[in-house]
Amino acid sequence: MDPDKIPLSVAIITKNESPNLPRCLESVRFASQVVVVDSGSTDDTIRIARDAGCDIFRESWCGFGPQKQIAVDRCREPWILVLDADERIPPETAAKIREIILAGNASVAGYRFPRKNFFQNRWIRHAGWWPDRVTRLFKRSKGRLTPVPVHEAVVVDGTVLDLPCPIEHFTEGRLSEILQKIDRYSTLGAEEAFRSGRESSVGYAVFRAALAFMQNYILRLGFLDGPQGLTLAATDATNKFFKYAKLADLHRKYQQIGSRSD
Repeated sequence: MDPDKIPLSVAIITKNESPNLPRCLESVRFASQVVVVDSGSTDDTIRIARDAGCDIFRESWCGFGPQKQIAVDRCREPWILVLDADERIPPETAAKIREIILAGNASVAGYRFPRKNFFQNRWIRHAGWWPDRVTRLFKRSKGRLTPVPVHEAVVVDGTVLDLPCPIEHFTEGRLSEILQKIDRYSTLGAEEAFRSGRESSVGYAVFRAALAFMQNYILRLGFLDGPQGLTLAATDATNKFFKYAKLADLHRKYQQIGSRSD
């Protein structure tokens, strides 16, 4: 193994991430293995990953949790770091990860990082966006992804410690792309809620949207993040509306099918 690298696997899932992937991969050059699981990129994502020496796997899309678990299952090193393509490991965090892994503390199974979220070139510090702690570094034998299609998380069996150094997240800032993301995420969220037996109505969707905006922009001080804070509060409210409106539509269609079968 390259003496500059440490026994760490980085697990990343991708689809058309060529604008983000180079900086993400550059930030984890200290890892001995980088696994990229791609779900049908049509841009330069695969070439970028190949040129960086990543282990590349092509898999059909199966939801965020299962897709990331596929990447984790392809990792070979004793420690795994799960990253999104639009995230970076800053130098001070890389140094801390190196220190942790080389020290080999047997009593700790995983680590949580604060996540610095940047939106339209602004670090978002309110409305629950900071410190936004996420578990991402764990021993391979101790961690797994929750098997959900959206809002997945790493679950670790054992002691998980908080670290002071952050992961940086450069979230999508183009409004046209955000609208597409809202459509995709609200559909996944509605389907998951439907499977769990939850119900909704258009009126409830309006209520949840208004509540989300009030919480994020006023109660959680999102207004202190300027125009970006307003945009994020509005887009989160839009996502909530469509999630619950789509859930109501799923129930309506289910009831129609049931009435036809009677």
